[in-house]
Amino acid sequence: MNILILCTGNSCRSQMAHGFLQSLNPNLTVRSAGTNPSHQVHPIAIKVMKEIGIDISTHIPQHIDKYLNESWDFVITVCGDANGSCPTFMGNVKNRLHIGFDDPAKFIGSDEQILNEFRRIRDLIRKEFTNLYNQKIKSYAKQ
Repeated sequence: MNILILCTGNSCRSQMAHGFLQSLNPNLTVRSAGTNPSHQVHPIAIKVMKEIGIDISTHIPQHIDKYLNESWDFVITVCGDANGSCPTFMGNVKNRLHIGFDDPAKFIGSDEQILNEFRRIRDLIRKEFTNLYNQKIKSYAKQ
């Protein structure tokens, strides 16, 4: 099964969601991309995922265009910007979903507050993507 997770920068939310889905089922082909990808995965996203045993340090932000010629069982947007541009994604997509999250990289505060915001978003992503996996992806894979 092929799953593509989209957001704008492909540095935080989509990378964390990618890490969670891949950890739930290593047999899934999970990719993530952005409409305006950053140069690197956000270091705090890497740190908070590592805290719970998921390593996304080797992930590299990709542009959505890289995946246009592939077929996807699910394309999931995780932020409003990508959700708005998702209809222009011309690839072969069977199921489109949007599960939006605040961008922790835009949070302003002390270092500790920023770290806690990344943890909050990480935990929301874990909850939503675990539910998605259990309620839709597993049953879809059995079809």
